Amino acid sequence: MINRCTPVALAAALLMAGCSFIPTYERPAAPVPEAYRSAPQGAAGTQPAAALPWQQFFTDARLQQLIGLALNNNRDLQVAVLNIEQARSQYRITRADQFPTIGGGINASRAPDVVNGGYANSFQVGLQTTAWEIDFFGRIGALKEQALAQYLATEEGMRATQVSLVSSVASTWYALLADEELLAISRRTLETREASVELTRLRFDAGAASELDYRQAVSLTESARATLAQQQRQRALDANALALLLGQPLPPEIDASIAGTRLDQAAALPALPAGLPSDLLIQRPDIRQAEQALIGANANIGAARANFFPRIALTAQVGTASSELSGLFNGGSWGFSLAPSALLPIFDAGRNNATLDAAVVNRRIAVAQYEKAIQTAFREVSDALDSQAALAEQDRAQRAQLEAESVRLRLSDLRYRNGVSSYLDLLDAQRTLFALEQSVVQVRLAQLQNQLLLYRALGGGVTSPTPLASAAVAR
Repeated sequence: MINRCTPVALAAALLMAGCSFIPTYERPAAPVPEAYRSAPQGAAGTQPAAALPWQQFFTDARLQQLIGLALNNNRDLQVAVLNIEQARSQYRITRADQFPTIGGGINASRAPDVVNGGYANSFQVGLQTTAWEIDFFGRIGALKEQALAQYLATEEGMRATQVSLVSSVASTWYALLADEELLAISRRTLETREASVELTRLRFDAGAASELDYRQAVSLTESARATLAQQQRQRALDANALALLLGQPLPPEIDASIAGTRLDQAAALPALPAGLPSDLLIQRPDIRQAEQALIGANANIGAARANFFPRIALTAQVGTASSELSGLFNGGSWGFSLAPSALLPIFDAGRNNATLDAAVVNRRIAVAQYEKAIQTAFREVSDALDSQAALAEQDRAQRAQLEAESVRLRLSDLRYRNGVSSYLDLLDAQRTLFALEQSVVQVRLAQLQNQLLLYRALGGGVTSPTPLASAAVAR
């Protein structure tokens, strides 16, 4: 429903307050199902992600230190905090337009006196206001509401940046741990294969093995060496990515502590209740940010509608005037003036209509963006929930397969040494075990990152202002 100014209300507004042409705000319905397809695995009574501090979700002391460094030094977060300050200043500027601007003025003039001859002096001292627009039709009030919504949207944007930052630091940290474990597997495999090449060469020299066996052993060894080089490169790239998130180099003591750490030794992450899709409207800062943008676009319509009505301004002055400088403050020299004015739009070549049309379209765009934010959040939570059971089963199956392949490699090596089977059987067992060892690590990493995705998708990661945000609020 749209607020309208009736003639009676308009008359009262001219005496007391202005009327508003801002449409009544109604939150759009969430364009998502009422429940998730997959049942959440979080235990009943578990604290929701949005209320669970990241210090309690991530219990590894090293990871906690890294997240703390990122919240202090990350440049994207610094920009988000500065955007809040900028929007707050703009809101204060817009709010100030509701009040008159008062300044002190001193004027002195000397001009020919055409009546009495000679020259006439004029001196004036007083207070005066510039043309102050009296907001009878709510134009300035609507602009103030729009600026306030923008300010609140930037606050939510900062929180969304913090959520993403906490999740990204944790995800990159786990990727770094996985890199170290993969490097350890590749180094161990390369050492084993180099020993196998040496043994095969000795057997070939003694005539107990063919050149084909020797060349296959060399090929498999160089394959492991290439994999090791690739993983060393990936480890360096992940370290660089983490340093960018931190806003500083990775602390040496933490970098040194990574060596020898297995990914399955990382502290377990707690299970989370997903709740209902409607909970995302208050849990996710990016959705709240999109809603504030919608509220601002809604208020902008009120300002555009007010352009069709007169703008009433008032100029006032009070002070003293005299033809002599010494007589400025004598009795009878004081006075004041009031000069109201009104400007009624008659012809503007369709400017006001176009401004209103643009404001209406902007609101429709804001509605679509708000609905897209909800749908994106629903998709992210659904993806995390749908992946939980599948990843758990994949991890279980691959660990069982790894155990079986380890036994197979041991038996293939024994059979080859006793001349029962060919060298191809041994090579195949080595290749399969090496690939499977890497796959187990990658699935474990996928499980941890999926839990991180669920935590972030449910709005986890922000429970208190960051040091940067606290400093901005204190200013």
